[in-house]
Amino acid sequence: MIALSEIVHANRVISKIVEKTPFAYAPLLSDKKDAQIYLKKENLQLTGAYKIRGAYNKIASLNDEERKRGVIAASAGNHAQGVAYSAKSFNIPSTIIMPEATPLLKVTSTKSLGANVILHGDNYDEAYEYALKYAKEHNLTFIHPFNDDKIIAGQGTIALEMIDEVNDLDMIIIPIGGGGLISGIGSAIKQLDPNIRVIGVVAAGAPAMYNSFYAKKAIDSTSVRTIADGIAVRDVSEKNLKYILEVVDDIVKVDDEEIANAILFLLEKQKLVVEGGGAVGVAAILHDKIKYSKNTKIGIVLSGGNIDVQMLSVIIEKGLIKSYRKMKLLVTLIDKPGSLMKLTDLLTKERANITHIGYDRTSTSLSYGDANVTMALETKGKEHQESIRKVLKEHNYKFKEEY
Repeated sequence: MIALSEIVHANRVISKIVEKTPFAYAPLLSDKKDAQIYLKKENLQLTGAYKIRGAYNKIASLNDEERKRGVIAASAGNHAQGVAYSAKSFNIPSTIIMPEATPLLKVTSTKSLGANVILHGDNYDEAYEYALKYAKEHNLTFIHPFNDDKIIAGQGTIALEMIDEVNDLDMIIIPIGGGGLISGIGSAIKQLDPNIRVIGVVAAGAPAMYNSFYAKKAIDSTSVRTIADGIAVRDVSEKNLKYILEVVDDIVKVDDEEIANAILFLLEKQKLVVEGGGAVGVAAILHDKIKYSKNTKIGIVLSGGNIDVQMLSVIIEKGLIKSYRKMKLLVTLIDKPGSLMKLTDLLTKERANITHIGYDRTSTSLSYGDANVTMALETKGKEHQESIRKVLKEHNYKFKEEY
């Protein structure tokens, strides 16, 4: 594991620039899950994620020659912004290689920090391979996102802040991508209080570290696919796996549906914007992936908040449908004057708010003289939707629901 002295030193180095983010009690989540749950809000960090901690600590450790050459990193977004911000602080140039599918928010945010951004590859690992080649060709200093002790020590400073705020935690839940965050936090925790359980959470669509942890050997994935782009890492770092096997008690998986539920819960109930990778710890708690006794004191790291607005929109839309607050219908009716008004009047009496409507009389699936009406309705729960279905059937409307 990383020596506690290295993490304490990193804390002194980064304290000049990095925010000490809130570590706050979450009453609604605690009541819902019969535990005392605290959220470490790294989504409120300067660059919207914890990555600036390790990046700044690493760049601060470079000699003058290494800085003069400029730095380069490969990242899906959060490490990119951490490196760009840190490089700007030291007044040195930075180049960031990002996967082509990186959310626009992360690309533009990185560029706004003065970095030269190059999009390359379908995932982080392809971007990483290209970044190494580019670094060699242009004589740049490579800043690895997780496979570096200085980076890991910087991420471990989160643990010092958590323990400083709540010194009697029973468990800490941490997202895992490449493993730098959990290696750093776990190293600090196990040296400060080895009785605190350290639990990692991976996305089911990027299970390399999960599989490697239980096999106790590195097992790379052939591909990754998850909405948690910040932790979508295909290949396992031998160095970090070694640390993880030493300091982590358990690792669990959550799927994209569970991650989306957690993002929506945090947005609606906690008033926090959290990206997929940052929400996996809450997803694990919400969906009972971790065993604990009643009133266990749990710290969850919300590692970042840089979620693409379009992705957030999709998650909200699907969440409203799943929670029976939105209903999408395709209704077939006779194409004649007054037919649509009769339908809308019926729905109005049922107190359903129509938020979108479309009218199609030309579909080849329709009989001549019929029309399809697509509708989006705001509803007030499961019973309300059942009442709407019942009324439509009573009035002999042919309809189907769209999900």
